[in-house]
Amino acid sequence: MAGIGDWVDETGTLLRDGAGFVLHRDCGGRWRLNLHRVPVDHVAKHVRIVGVVVDDGMVDVEGVSGAG
Repeated sequence: MAGIGDWVDETGTLLRDGAGFVLHRDCGGRWRLNLHRVPVDHVAKHVRIVGVVVDDGMVDVEGVSGAG
């Protein structure tokens, strides 16, 4: 898994997790996501996220889009 400060560009399924969101990664595992906007159109769908690792297992997301 990537370390703090590393750039992340991955695909997977975006799901709600309690009060937050997670990405179940296509390559296995998951990321907890710090999202600046709530991507309601993408919940429970296959997406691509880009962002920076800010903590163990957490990504500060700069963008969410359909994985197409």
